[in-house]
Amino acid sequence: VSHSPAVNKPAPHIDDVPPKRSRDFADLTHAFFALVLGIGVILFSVYLHGTASGVESDVHSAGRVVSWLMDVPSALLQQLAIVCITVSVLIQLLTSKEWLQSVISVVSLIFGFFAVWGISALISNSGNTMLIIPLQSNSTSVGTGLLPDFYAAMASFLTVSGPRRIRSCTKWGWNVLYAVAVLMVVLSWNSLAGVIASYAIGRVIGMLIRFAIGTQNNGAWGSQIAQSLRSIGIDTSLLTRRVAPYVDSGVLKATLDDDLAENSRIYDVVDYDGKQYTVSVLDNQVHAAGYLNQVWQWLRLTGVSMRRDRSSVDAMHHHYAMILGLSNAGLETPRVYGVADYGESSILVFHRNRMPLECNQNTMSDHDMEAFMEYLTTAHHHGFTHRRITPETLSRMENGHPVIAGWHNGDYGSSAPNFALDKVQLLVLLATLNGNDRAIACARRTWGDEQLIDLAPFIQKAAIPASTRALPGWDKHVLTDLRTRISALAPQDVADSMEKVTLSRFSLRSFIAIALLVVAVYVVFTQIQPAEMIKAVRDANLAMALVCVALGFVAWLGSAITLGVFMDSDKRNTIGLYCSQMASGFTAVSMPAGVGPAFVNLQFLRKSGYRSTAATAVMSAVWAVQGGTTIVLLLTIGLFTGRNTLSGMIPTNTLIMVIAIVALVVSAAMAIPPVRHLVTEKYLPVVKAYARNLVNVLARPKELALGIAGALVLNLATGLGFWAALMAFGYHTNPAETTFIFLLANTLGSAVPTPGGLGAVEAVLSVAFTAVGIPSSIAVSATLVYRIAFYWLRIPVGALAMKWLDMHNLI
Repeated sequence: VSHSPAVNKPAPHIDDVPPKRSRDFADLTHAFFALVLGIGVILFSVYLHGTASGVESDVHSAGRVVSWLMDVPSALLQQLAIVCITVSVLIQLLTSKEWLQSVISVVSLIFGFFAVWGISALISNSGNTMLIIPLQSNSTSVGTGLLPDFYAAMASFLTVSGPRRIRSCTKWGWNVLYAVAVLMVVLSWNSLAGVIASYAIGRVIGMLIRFAIGTQNNGAWGSQIAQSLRSIGIDTSLLTRRVAPYVDSGVLKATLDDDLAENSRIYDVVDYDGKQYTVSVLDNQVHAAGYLNQVWQWLRLTGVSMRRDRSSVDAMHHHYAMILGLSNAGLETPRVYGVADYGESSILVFHRNRMPLECNQNTMSDHDMEAFMEYLTTAHHHGFTHRRITPETLSRMENGHPVIAGWHNGDYGSSAPNFALDKVQLLVLLATLNGNDRAIACARRTWGDEQLIDLAPFIQKAAIPASTRALPGWDKHVLTDLRTRISALAPQDVADSMEKVTLSRFSLRSFIAIALLVVAVYVVFTQIQPAEMIKAVRDANLAMALVCVALGFVAWLGSAITLGVFMDSDKRNTIGLYCSQMASGFTAVSMPAGVGPAFVNLQFLRKSGYRSTAATAVMSAVWAVQGGTTIVLLLTIGLFTGRNTLSGMIPTNTLIMVIAIVALVVSAAMAIPPVRHLVTEKYLPVVKAYARNLVNVLARPKELALGIAGALVLNLATGLGFWAALMAFGYHTNPAETTFIFLLANTLGSAVPTPGGLGAVEAVLSVAFTAVGIPSSIAVSATLVYRIAFYWLRIPVGALAMKWLDMHNLI
């Protein structure tokens, strides 16, 4: 029933200030898809040139009906479109007093021009005709004008001046831009690929600028919320926005004050009768982050259904329906009053005296854990599943009864996998908080052994929310121990045939593996020179070539020793250590030299039980020891041999300039008080904690000595490997001098950010050893043999080692 305020009632007191702008995370999504579109079109035009040409030819054939427009100059048409679009949009912005929006829109137009000019120049300077030809057209030329700049500038301008849903001139501007683009392609003035690529560039620039400055907020605020509440029978006397009591832990922010609705605004409302309400307001702009998270869960998991609420209205109405359904099932829930919508916001109203409260997770009894399990079981019996049980969802009502909150991501009419996923999430959460023994004992009493055994295939990392895995009690052994102990409850034949259910559609590990494989295949088929390599191997002395290969395995042993001595003895897997160094040979084919081994070692340390800070400290200790040993070794050999070869290759002036610029930037930044406070209060404590861990790792004399010994083995083995490669062609050199020149040249070549220093290392080694008097043919042949032993042969060996590490859950 709707009530109108009486004449003698005072005006409501409203404490709320609407912001002028809000950041919409959907803008970042649109920027990403525009980038993918641009890259995809260019690749399609290059590698499927015949198909692309056919499509463009069909468009030109269809355009013969408007051939009379050929007499209109293309430049004039573009200028007319630019004038019409910019003038109309700017007039609308200025009449609306959107001063900042108009300035930023013009700036984005300029940025659009500069961006497309720069990318055109990069493509043209590449000299790749297969890439240039599909983008050329009658009105463009090689250089900064390769891509039609008109579309990038206008797309950037219209994107920032929008979104189109709130400004009619922006909407019509897009329509004009699309019409001009179609006409230009039909009449062969622009290529289809060039138009789409230019459009994508402008869209990316515009979306990034729009996200940075925010967009106009069209949600319900202040009096608009009061007006919406009046439509559902609440005559507002007092409306006060509540200061968020939660800690911002990421993009999604939630509190029990409105049953964990993500990214919502919360208000305290009192009507003229003194009744108190909690009002939750969700805007479309901020809900975009929650929707993207739902989409990610839907993409990440397979075999289980996940909700995808596209708008705030969908999310709030579903949340309302879920609470009513759970209440109808006899469960204690927040007491909802109703739901209303206004503009781009949806409003959910709760009675103040029936909201869940935080549960002290440190004082949880077995009775509490069983109560949570029974609550979930009752919901399941009525077809409801939660689908994201996290530490925040464990709560209590005012009477102290444990309840599970935050059902907005759940659904009804659910399937068996969703029921199992809920129970696994709750079981693992309780086990992380209170230990596996108590959690399993409570689950056996509440769910029974049969239901518990059915959960074993679902107990895997993909099922567990990140917030549970961030708890102090979590480690990698929780899931393994739970699965093992639950499987032990099953009969032997059932336990033997039990296999994990596939939940993860893909993972970061599989993505990285595929990416590395793609890069590796590309490198192998584009950079390898089989004829030269075969000739070098055929001419080499087999015995010394095998010595070179053997020294490669010795080098792995040295790096394994350095890493292993800084690890705790109970976390040290000897075979795994050596295999981790072998696996770095596989990553070297797709990562710059040094990056691949660091990546593998860091993953290995994490899988061995180290948290990120400790693992980074161990890795830094390894880097410090190996780098310091290399420097000392170079200085020592150089001092005793008198070599100063290649000293002129170090760009002194450039190095000084880089150091000066970095120092200037750091000094200027620290001179600004807000930046200085940010660094000293937020980042400096993290750096100090990391430094303390590093000092603790290095402050162990025995381990430090063994680490240095391992680094010496690594350096000497790699240096002597090149000496053996020279010996394979009958050229005798001083091993110490060869090691010195090799280490210096290899370090310089590895600094080039190509996979494993590919190309740069070969060039620097060949030039360096030719410069000290070794015949060019022998230097090149020795370099090829060395790279076969220390680079190409390491790829298949490293792939096998990585497979072994993966099978033993060590990477």
